[in-house]
Amino acid sequence: MRTLILLRGLPGSGKSSFAKFIWVKGVVCEADKYFYDEQGNYNFDITKLGAAHKWCQDQCEQYMKENQANSKYYPEIVVSNTSTTEKELKPYLDLAAKYDYKVVSLIVENRHGSGEETNIHGVGKEILDKMENRLRNNIKLR
Repeated sequence: MRTLILLRGLPGSGKSSFAKFIWVKGVVCEADKYFYDEQGNYNFDITKLGAAHKWCQDQCEQYMKENQANSKYYPEIVVSNTSTTEKELKPYLDLAAKYDYKVVSLIVENRHGSGEETNIHGVGKEILDKMENRLRNNIKLR
């Protein structure tokens, strides 16, 4: 069975760490990967965020196409992005429907933090609060 796993959560919640921990041999798509240079330096640029998400979606679709050609490739794909709204999820849900992938959505909580809001993007508390509210309002339990 093909499965698309959507890891959702706020910046700094541990989505990438969880993906690396659980899916050691699997494939993980993240918009964040767009911002790493060849030396492994992370250079986040908010003006390129749209391009990063498009790149991530294209990467996910490429893995799904390769699975269509040979089912031993990429039967399980993980997408690890904030995905706080249905609009952000929709491209991946559409891909899953197109390529016959079952979708599992997991919320990653920041229970490891010290109470301080820290993340590699430098997203401040006010924006994190807005993102948190959007995520809370876009969780489907049924």
